Amino acid sequence: MPLPPSASRTPLPIHMRDVKYRGYARDDGMWDVEAELVDQKTYDIELHGRRQVPAGKPIHHMWIRLTIDADMVVHGIEAAMDDHPLAHCPEATRAMQKMLGCCIARGWRRAIADNLGGVVGCTHLRELLFNMATPAFHTVLNQFNTDDSGLPPRHLGQCLGWDFNGPGVAEFYPEFKGWKPLVQQPASSLKNG
Repeated sequence: MPLPPSASRTPLPIHMRDVKYRGYARDDGMWDVEAELVDQKTYDIELHGRRQVPAGKPIHHMWIRLTIDADMVVHGIEAAMDDHPLAHCPEATRAMQKMLGCCIARGWRRAIADNLGGVVGCTHLRELLFNMATPAFHTVLNQFNTDDSGLPPRHLGQCLGWDFNGPGVAEFYPEFKGWKPLVQQPASSLKNG
């Protein structure tokens, strides 16, 4: 179902961003998750008084490939910039190596902020990384299965559809209906208790 009609507006968008994610199984038992971002304008622009970008040509065209294992840990990362507004923008791709060893399942956004935040990284590459977790979960299919830990699959409790008190969990994961995470006590209270 499309969005309802908008108020009167120009027929062409001013800005267009296309983002694609793809996941692949590798022969070595790992998975590759790739992201691509393309930004374009529908009119000719001049960037920072120098570079002329015709309508429909990319201002940004960037790529990332994560190689992850079954535990969702990053074993490899590559980034490239085919189009970028400033000559030195590709220097930000070097910092991406700081994400090696990070887990895409828990604390992913915090790891991105800690390792690539501010002027260390690139806003557009960070945006791509933020959203790579969801395609990674869909690529590494066992992430949706229960295991012997007694803990729910990682996607439960992360959205309305998978609310522990909702109909999705009740139907497909009844053993976790109404589940509440264990509350960890601070280490100092455990020592004194």
